Amino acid sequence: MEYSIDRMREDDWAQVAAIYLFGVQTGEAAFRSEVPSWEVWDRTYAGTCRLVARSGSEVLGWAALIPVSNLCVLAGVAEVSIYLAPSRRGQGIGTALLRRLISLSEEDGYWTLQSEIMRENEASIHLHEACGFRRVGVRERLGRTCDGTWHDVVLMELRSGIVGM
Repeated sequence: MEYSIDRMREDDWAQVAAIYLFGVQTGEAAFRSEVPSWEVWDRTYAGTCRLVARSGSEVLGWAALIPVSNLCVLAGVAEVSIYLAPSRRGQGIGTALLRRLISLSEEDGYWTLQSEIMRENEASIHLHEACGFRRVGVRERLGRTCDGTWHDVVLMELRSGIVGM
């Protein structure tokens, strides 16, 4: 299948939100119980590091960064979000998206990317490891989903070999 990795546009939101909702509904990809509105999402995520994998007009997956702090000393640290349409998993699209997001983040001056991944989400952990992230540790019973289930979270990070060196 041919696809491209492009910058996310506002008119991608309906498909991005649908993919995000599937991740939320798995109970393994997000602590949220619902997808935020475009306006809330747009305020939360870094404006420069938002990508979609696209085949024609279909969004196959998306990746974006959330700055971890407003403090200038942490301006180069961001949290990774990456979600794929269920039918597109295992096709290399996630790897392509995450690698492009890493490159884009370095162009934008980020020196550390981190991900907090529910321990049950083994596919996401393996994806991050394949793209150079390392396991920092496990935060036990860090969060609880709306159904009351506690989840351990694997903290992963990638330090840039370019920015801040």
